[in-house]
Amino acid sequence: MVTNKENSKKDVRGRNKFFLLPNLFTTASLFAGFYSIVQAMNGRYDHAAIAIFVALILDGLDGRVARLTNTESAFGSEYDSLSDMVSFGVAPALVIYVWALQPLGKLGWIVSFIYCTCAAVRLARFNVKLDVDNKKYFSGLPSPAAATLLASFIWISFDNGISGNEIFLGFFQMQWFALIITVFVALSMTANVNFYSGKDINLRNSQPFVVILLIALLFGLISHNPAEVIFIIAFGYSLSGYFNLIRAKFKTSKNFLDVDIFDEK
Repeated sequence: MVTNKENSKKDVRGRNKFFLLPNLFTTASLFAGFYSIVQAMNGRYDHAAIAIFVALILDGLDGRVARLTNTESAFGSEYDSLSDMVSFGVAPALVIYVWALQPLGKLGWIVSFIYCTCAAVRLARFNVKLDVDNKKYFSGLPSPAAATLLASFIWISFDNGISGNEIFLGFFQMQWFALIITVFVALSMTANVNFYSGKDINLRNSQPFVVILLIALLFGLISHNPAEVIFIIAFGYSLSGYFNLIRAKFKTSKNFLDVDIFDEK
């Protein structure tokens, strides 16, 4: 009994400690998000988009480093959440606003604020349901994925010489396209739709050789056309949750229709 109490006290003390190594990655992710905002204000939208991707990579590393080095803490979890709010909430909202939505006036900044609010709600819901939800799926589009879609959209447009004020077919302006994507990812973050998390994948298990070839192919594609490939992956992932929802609804309705109502027990 005494041993259990001592272990409990040690666990609480460990969770309240500040561990330098994982929080260095979190701080670097926060810096990348802040740097993205600064670059957008200076009109360097490609640098702003790339900084969000850097924040994404660093955000994925801090938690894994904490688990591998046994340096997880309550402080680190809260710090990581606040860093995500800046890097994947505030930064993408401001970058997309300055790049495309600003000419829309009040509507532009309202849409940017909606995205920022939805990112905050998404992060808060994740923190509340961290130990409750199914680990295999995220409830709502993760904020890093939403930020990746916006950033890759800006990056691919910048690489092709398309500005936020571009006009297509003589009437459709790029800023309206940006508005549609921003609203889509904002609502997807708060939607009650399941997105695959990948947390059930065990990298320690033996994998077939073809997996290495596929990974090498993916790296090759990304290095050749990084903006296009990342945009396709992010856009496909943002649609995957709705595809799974439709498939589940269709399966449920099919099972309902297969039931013989004249069956007697």
